[in-house]
Amino acid sequence: MKKKMLLSVFAIALAITPLFAQGSSEKSSSEKVKLTFVETMTSPSRTSEIQSLIDEYVSLNPNIEIELISPPYEQADNKLTMMLNSNQALDIVEVRDHTLKQYVNNSKLMDLSSYMESWEGTSDLLPLTLTAAKTVDNTPYMIPQFFFVKGLFVRTDILEKYDVEIPTTIEELYAAAKEITNKAPNQYGFGFRGKSSAFKISDILMLSDLDNIDLDNIYKTTDGEFAYNTPEGKASIEAYVQMFKDSVPSDGINWGFNEQVNAFISGTTPFLVQDPDTISMVDAALDRDQYTVVPMPVGKSGKTYLDYGFAGLGIPTTSEHPQEAWDFISYMLSAENNAKFCKAYGPLPINTSTYENDEYFSQGAYKSWQTEMSSTDKYVFVKYPLDSPKYPGWAQVEEQTMQSLLLDSITTDELIAQWTEYWSE
Repeated sequence: MKKKMLLSVFAIALAITPLFAQGSSEKSSSEKVKLTFVETMTSPSRTSEIQSLIDEYVSLNPNIEIELISPPYEQADNKLTMMLNSNQALDIVEVRDHTLKQYVNNSKLMDLSSYMESWEGTSDLLPLTLTAAKTVDNTPYMIPQFFFVKGLFVRTDILEKYDVEIPTTIEELYAAAKEITNKAPNQYGFGFRGKSSAFKISDILMLSDLDNIDLDNIYKTTDGEFAYNTPEGKASIEAYVQMFKDSVPSDGINWGFNEQVNAFISGTTPFLVQDPDTISMVDAALDRDQYTVVPMPVGKSGKTYLDYGFAGLGIPTTSEHPQEAWDFISYMLSAENNAKFCKAYGPLPINTSTYENDEYFSQGAYKSWQTEMSSTDKYVFVKYPLDSPKYPGWAQVEEQTMQSLLLDSITTDELIAQWTEYWSE
C-alpha cells in the first residue's frame, strides 16, 4: 500500500514538473536583457541613425534594452580602451582597423566564427568584408560595418569663382590650393588634417609619388626599403610641408575631422580629402551644385595608393549576453539595414547585393568611388601593417613628429630617421 502511495506521489510530481518548468521558461523569456553598445566613430547625425536602428530593433524585441554610449570622436578610442581594460561588462563595441590588433592581443574580443557559420547573411558579404574581418590571425573578431576610401571633395562654386580647374594630379592640387589662398579674407586652399590619424591622408598625398609601393605594406617598397627613406619619399614630404605653409591656416595643424569638414562647408578651404561618410554632413549644409567629389588625384607615379579603412562590430569577452549581442549585430549588418545606414551616414556598404540592387551607390556623389574601385591600375588599394605590434602606436608617433616638422622644430632628415627607426624590425 505504501509502495502504491509513493508511486502515485511520484507520478503526480512528474505530471506537474513540466508546468513548473514552463512557468520558469516564460519568466526567463520575459526578463529584460540590457545590452551596452559603445560606438567610436561618433558624429551627431551618425549617432542618431544608430539610435534609430536600435529603436527599431527594440520594438521588434521588447525583451531587449540597448544603451548606446557615444564618447566625443577625438576621445572615443581611448575611452573604449579604458572600458575594455577595466573589464566593464560591455556587449557590443565598435572596433576600428587600427585598434583591432591591440584588443585581440589583450584577449578583449570574442571569436565570431561560430556565429558567422550559422548566419545566412555571411554569404552576402563582400570578399573585402570577409578579408577585413579576418585582419588579425585570420579570425573574425569583428565584422566591418562599412568601408572608408578617400576621395577629393571640391567646392566647385569657389573654383569657378576664381577660375581654377579641378585637379587630376597631386601637383595640380597643391598648385590650385596655393593659387586660391588669400584671394579673399580667410580664404585658404586645402582642408588640412593635423590630428587624429592624419597619416591616412598625408600618406596618400606623399607616397603616391613612388611607383614601387608594396601592396601588402604601404610603408615598404617592393625592394624592401622603408618608403619614406628614399629620394622620392623625402621630396614628397618636402612638397607636402610646403603645401601646408602655402595654403593652410596656421591652426590647421590641430584640425581633426570636424574642423576639416567645417572649413570645407564654410568655404574657407575648397579642397578636402575625406571618406564617403562625409557626404551626409556636407549635404546637410550645401547643395550638390556647390560641391562635387572626384577620384583622388594621382602622384608622379601615375597612381594613387588607397587603403580601405574600416570599423566594425565585435563582442567583448566580458559580455554576459553574447547571443543577444550577436542577434543585434546580425540585424544591423543585414543588407537592408546596412544600406539604409550607409545612405544616412555615407560610407560604402559591406554586402554584395547592395551594389547589385541599389543604384544609389554607383551614381551621383558616389560615382568617384565606383571609378576608384573599378580602375585598379590607377587607383591601387594597399594595406597598412595592421598586424604589426607597432601599428597601434603609429598614429601618435606620426602626429607628434609631423607637427614638429611643420613647426620647423626638426628637419626632414630627422623626421625620416625617426620614422625609419620606429618601423625597423
